[in-house]
Amino acid sequence: MQIPDSPILKAIYERRSIRQFTDESVSRDLIMTAIEAASWAPSGLNNQPWRFAIIWDKPLQEALAALTKYSNILKSAFVLIAVFLDKEASYDYTKDCQAVGACLQNLLLSLHSMGLGAVWIGEILRNKDRVNETLILPNRFELMATVAVGQPAHRNQKSHRKPIEELILLEK
Repeated sequence: MQIPDSPILKAIYERRSIRQFTDESVSRDLIMTAIEAASWAPSGLNNQPWRFAIIWDKPLQEALAALTKYSNILKSAFVLIAVFLDKEASYDYTKDCQAVGACLQNLLLSLHSMGLGAVWIGEILRNKDRVNETLILPNRFELMATVAVGQPAHRNQKSHRKPIEELILLEK
């Protein structure tokens, strides 16, 4: 496929989930830039229902890693970003979950555009209550995902997509 001459489309087509990281550090400025970009996602009534927990602390990362079968990924990341839905800021649960999904996509694309690697871990949701306990957060914050971030060990990930014809239900 020919990638169109557009930085946004290029980032969409080239971004991959990075699950292996080097020991090289990641600056707080880059993380804050990515979170700022994430916060520009669309949300109904502009309620911006997303909230972030940025975890640099290795013992705390290991405690979170113990809550998922992908513990090796979380342990090897330089920083973890847990993304939550603030239920008190929510006006429609489904719409707000979609908004947090858009926020997560902005986060992943911005991290990629700055040369960082990241992967969206959803499997940890089976222990979302324990994540809140570990982070000492009230239940008004519902975990939506944890994003592991670091310097990519490599960028040789491959991916494929179904033919677009298989995905279109109707066109009239």
